[in-house]
Amino acid sequence: MKKIVASALAAGAALALSLTASAAERTGDEAAIEHALRAYELALNAEDTDAVIKLYAPDGVFMPPNSPSSVGAAAVRSAYVNVFNAIKLAVRFDIVEIVQVAPDWAFARTNSAGTVTVKASSQTSPEANQELFVLQKLGSGDWKIARYSFSTTNPPRQ
Repeated sequence: MKKIVASALAAGAALALSLTASAAERTGDEAAIEHALRAYELALNAEDTDAVIKLYAPDGVFMPPNSPSSVGAAAVRSAYVNVFNAIKLAVRFDIVEIVQVAPDWAFARTNSAGTVTVKASSQTSPEANQELFVLQKLGSGDWKIARYSFSTTNPPRQ
């Protein structure tokens, strides 16, 4: 048990260092957007619904594959509660691009890889996705997820 806790702490420290290092390479709004994406990655891996919701705009939209869109804070919260009740993610995001298209709007394209564990069966399998985030800079100056969609890059199951 001590080994597991030590490994988890080491992984968290490494991720925290990567947050600082990669954000240091970007400036201004790009760094703030990258910080929001890294915070989302941490929240997903921690199954932290409250942290996820804080990263979304109040009218944010979550668009997972094979599911209807969840629109607005209450629907997005409900969707993530369902996700975290069903699966445990251990993924790492690779930020491929961040493009600011207006003072208050940007998009980011990412790839993620890791594992997913289905809680009902305890079955773990590889997880790989490509993601598209549309982000909005709110009046507070914080970048929030306005729209989020992803699709698998895993090969089809046979």
